[in-house]
Amino acid sequence: MLKIKVIGTGGIGLCLLPTLSRFLNYESNKFPQVELHLIDGDTFEDRNAERQDFDEIGPKATVTANSLRKKFGRLNIISHPVFLDDDNIVRHIRENDIVMLCVDNHKSRKLINDRAIELDNVTVINGGNGRHDGNVMIHIRRDGVDLTPPLASRYHPEIANPDDLHPNELRLPGSCSRLAAEVPQLVIVNNLIAANMLSAFYNLTDFDFYNERILKYPQKYGEILVDMQTMCSVVRDRFVNPPEKLNREPV
Repeated sequence: MLKIKVIGTGGIGLCLLPTLSRFLNYESNKFPQVELHLIDGDTFEDRNAERQDFDEIGPKATVTANSLRKKFGRLNIISHPVFLDDDNIVRHIRENDIVMLCVDNHKSRKLINDRAIELDNVTVINGGNGRHDGNVMIHIRRDGVDLTPPLASRYHPEIANPDDLHPNELRLPGSCSRLAAEVPQLVIVNNLIAANMLSAFYNLTDFDFYNERILKYPQKYGEILVDMQTMCSVVRDRFVNPPEKLNREPV
């Protein structure tokens, strides 16, 4: 059974979920059994309407799951209206999961990173963006070995040592408004990131492509940089163990 955990049903998550659900629902030969888990402890509010499509005010995970079930009845869609934290992460992120990470803070990414490296087999597809650009990172771990770097690698010290706020901390007075002011976003860029996350998902679940391309050249599938203003998505080489030349001391 394919188990997908979508963490965050806000800007990126709501761009990603309708297409992902439609694809899974009608690809019954490829995905005969699917569990789609939506995990988010936040609540829809009127102010979210600028970038997020929802039917009613209420818990984001529950409202979104109810809406998707009406359209895609073949899928087993399960909602978890909680924020992941140290107490529940083991229960929600398990062996062989595909994790679609659509959060807006590095503390949550670090939490997922630390859980992923405890597992033998897991795939994490992380998306994040600012006003006009963003990135998608793909952590592939098989049989206890990282094929691509974890989220908290030397390429991203801001995730390895986060100094931002966890969603539970954002509930403190003034925190949400401060974050919104610091990181304004466009729904168009949310869509660009979601599209690249979906492309990664498709490639990873295509058996021939996975074996012929990803396993042979994993450094090409660790990170994609996306820029709306240049209209480009660029792959950056990401090595688990750096090539020998990167280890040399400057001459």
